[in-house]
Amino acid sequence: MRWNRKRVLVTGGASFIGSHLVDKLLSLGAEVKVADDFSSGKLGNLEYPSTNKGSGVWTSENLAVHKVDLKDKTSAKLMIKDVDVVFHLAALHGGRGYIHTHPAQCCTNMILDQLVFEEAYKAGVEKICFASSACVYPSYLQESTGSLYLLKEGDADPFVRGKAFSDLEYGWAKLMGEMALKAYHKQYGISTSSVRIFTAYGPRENETHAIIALIAKAFVKMDPYQIWGTGEQDRNFTYVSDIVDVLVLAAEKIDDGTPVNAGRDDRITINEVCEMIFYITGWRPRNIKHDLSKPQGVASRAADLTRAKKILGWAPKVSYREGFKRTVEWYFTHKARGDVKANLNRLLTER
Repeated sequence: MRWNRKRVLVTGGASFIGSHLVDKLLSLGAEVKVADDFSSGKLGNLEYPSTNKGSGVWTSENLAVHKVDLKDKTSAKLMIKDVDVVFHLAALHGGRGYIHTHPAQCCTNMILDQLVFEEAYKAGVEKICFASSACVYPSYLQESTGSLYLLKEGDADPFVRGKAFSDLEYGWAKLMGEMALKAYHKQYGISTSSVRIFTAYGPRENETHAIIALIAKAFVKMDPYQIWGTGEQDRNFTYVSDIVDVLVLAAEKIDDGTPVNAGRDDRITINEVCEMIFYITGWRPRNIKHDLSKPQGVASRAADLTRAKKILGWAPKVSYREGFKRTVEWYFTHKARGDVKANLNRLLTER
């Protein structure tokens, strides 16, 4: 796919991953339209000189940003008009604290997804690329601390008995989105792809997600420093630029809705993450408290990258140490310590 002059819609394009995707697409020469309700996205994430056109529309060279609710059918239809490619990232989402405490809101993602897919099909778009999640995977495959098992795309196949068992309402909604997208390809022939994002982090992320939450606690010098759970739960935290590369490659190379993992096949524990953050920030608390009453998610999660390497020729490039360093530097230069300290409890669970 040649992106130069390609007309692209990024739903949720003012949010964390979405804004980085917009940066990438603009650098490739695409004409980008962003549709975002700003429930978690921020206009400041799109750091381009812009002109306010009124009625929630901002424009700059090759970029138009619209404040809009895509659960409104008329708005969805208007946003998708005259678009070649749709990257669908818009969703009500958050880290472990958010999806545990907002199950009903997470379920509304199914309404949003269906409206976007339907209007995209009716408008005759060339391609839909859907941002799915590692939360589609069965929790029973992720219950053992220190596991070496790598999650394979087939582990969440909803059409194989005993496979589908997603992580809370958020995970089920994402899996239903994948199913719907494959159905649109099967019935109408529209080109589609799904990217299962594993624990993304980086600049512009909010404090409901683990890495930013742990950095925020170091930023305000929380002491005792609180870690949710034992800290021995592990993840394959994946830097946002690597995630964006998978999204673009999936749009270029996958047409039949086949899901692909965007993550890492190596793990790091939460305790190890904290030690790295302490080293990078040059600060260490006198005491560390592990709060077992807080949600901590699955015990162990990492991605099998066989399909991503074979189909996309992709593997992550940014190391944990480098990614954490970039994220700490961004957080410390963009946040005010007093504001974060006063609102930290709310920031950890609210978008």
